Amino acid sequence: MARRTLAYEDIFRLREPADPRLSPDGSTVAFVVVTADEEADENRASIWTVGTDGSSAPVQLTRGTRDAHPRWSPDGKQLAFVRADDDKVPQIWLLPSAGGEARKLTSLTGGARGFEWSPDSSRFAVLSSVDLDGEPADDKEKERRKTAPMVVRSAAMKADGVGLLGTKRVHLFVADAQTGQAEALTKNDVNVATPRWSPDGKRIAFSASFEDRDLTARTRLLVVDAQGGEAEEVVTWGGTAVAPFFTADGSTLAFVGGADPGPGHSKLFTVAADHGAPDELAPAFDRNVMIGGPAYPGAPPRFLGDTVLFCARDRGCTNAYALRDGEVTKIAGDGASVISGLSDNGKRMAYVKSAPDIPGDVFIADVDGSNEERLTNLNEDVLDEVQLHAWEERTFKAKDGLEVHGWVMTGDGPSPQPLLVDIHGGPHNAWNPVFDAVHIYHEVLASQGWSILRLNPRGSDGYGEKFFTGVVGGWGEVDTQDFTAGIDGLVKEGIADPDRLAVCGYSYGGHMTNWLTAKTERFKAAMSGGCLSNYTSFYGNSDMGYWIGVFEFGSEPWEARKKFAKLSPISYVEKVTCPTLLLHGENDDRCPIEQAEEWFVSLRRRGVEAELVRYPGGSHLFILNGRPSHRIDYNKRIEEWMVRHT
Repeated sequence: MARRTLAYEDIFRLREPADPRLSPDGSTVAFVVVTADEEADENRASIWTVGTDGSSAPVQLTRGTRDAHPRWSPDGKQLAFVRADDDKVPQIWLLPSAGGEARKLTSLTGGARGFEWSPDSSRFAVLSSVDLDGEPADDKEKERRKTAPMVVRSAAMKADGVGLLGTKRVHLFVADAQTGQAEALTKNDVNVATPRWSPDGKRIAFSASFEDRDLTARTRLLVVDAQGGEAEEVVTWGGTAVAPFFTADGSTLAFVGGADPGPGHSKLFTVAADHGAPDELAPAFDRNVMIGGPAYPGAPPRFLGDTVLFCARDRGCTNAYALRDGEVTKIAGDGASVISGLSDNGKRMAYVKSAPDIPGDVFIADVDGSNEERLTNLNEDVLDEVQLHAWEERTFKAKDGLEVHGWVMTGDGPSPQPLLVDIHGGPHNAWNPVFDAVHIYHEVLASQGWSILRLNPRGSDGYGEKFFTGVVGGWGEVDTQDFTAGIDGLVKEGIADPDRLAVCGYSYGGHMTNWLTAKTERFKAAMSGGCLSNYTSFYGNSDMGYWIGVFEFGSEPWEARKKFAKLSPISYVEKVTCPTLLLHGENDDRCPIEQAEEWFVSLRRRGVEAELVRYPGGSHLFILNGRPSHRIDYNKRIEEWMVRHT
């Protein structure tokens, strides 16, 4: 039977695994499976399990609509997870390992945003939202607050995907694992993240930002007595510190961060658990440590005896590593795979692995990386039907001699072919060649005879810190030559037709799409998604605009008005002739929709063909986790626009 092209509607059949957790006895892995519900037009998440002996297929364990964050109790008797059904705030639920019904444990007003078991399985360290003005006493007070004036005293007033923060903060609680009763360990204007228990269960380490979060990008590392009391700051510096974890004897904390909060690699450090100056663990390891997050795969590091297990990105691909005695060894992954969600039981480790022909599956291996086994094949039914196009590695030399790396997908049919240059976000993110359910239009266009270029220009992650910071202070100015080199190289090879070039990108990729179409007339079509167009307005409108101004451009806008204007695509919009499609989430607080509006209105006033498509409720990450119908629409519109104009 002839195989077909991957279709946009396949997102309703694809299963995406995440957050695998190996049971203490090593017999079972619990993990999250995310799917798209076509009828409800929503994303669903449930907990699944699979045995590690390979004798049985994975089974769905929970039936909630939004179940996540599975965590085995250290004694192995229970599996805890977070459930947020019926648009209610998420709470911790418990499920006996031996089987039975799940029961709701906590009733936190602000819900459970994450948790960790205590070493003796008796308590949880829980993150929960609190209102510094006090919780509303009744529904009438809740409604009144929705329309009451909001007083803002901090530039850190909003967050993408959350919206206006008001007086809401995330605090640390300790909850009893039997009763669910919870007591707050933090107070006042603090936002807490990544709590971790000490081995003896007496202390909890966590990272936090305080009321000066809009004046300094510093994140602090603190330790608090689990019975209560004042948290004590462990690291005294102006940098960042997240994802702490203790040594086995509890005397030392390790964490991920950097002495300088500006652009650069996140690194591994240790510090005395009571207080001290941090020491870098692997200064010669010139790669970025990845603790995991949407679009940034990885996992929080952990100690395993004298070894640190962690994830880092290498040439666009996130892999797992072991650090011992200052030496770093890759233990899982390669130059064509991505590892995320690493967990272990001391002897073996579980993780999700993606590859060009694997949308994502659960794997297990010994902690040194040997004896790797694939435990799931969640998308076998879809993969048996489709013919995927291969990504081929390419390197190109920019005008200044710098080598840039990426991947090319050659389409069906003869060459030269129309070429789509797709630009990633960040700018400190990176493309890789693994299966991609976000950009399905790549496969669809390739089936129609298009080639696709995924280039990692300077600024991309996985090529060393000098390369990572190579775009700082010069977005557009220094990286344009990288894209030019890639395009010219493919034209010279006879792959790309110079008269049928198109460009698209999202976030920083949207910025570069705007920039490139203002600087050259080579492109016949463009799509600018979640874009930036005016850095002066972006500085004040984005939830991170002021930090991007300071760290990426090196100044405040009033200190360098000419520089901000020089780096803004809007300063050159009168030169654009390329038909441009703009796709933008209406609730995008990272790159607010006014950035797209400025670009669109300017193009329309100049008579350039342009369309602006607004996605109601869409945050900056809507192309990853927004409504399924919006994600399909986003893909289809790109394909149709490119084909129509090229």
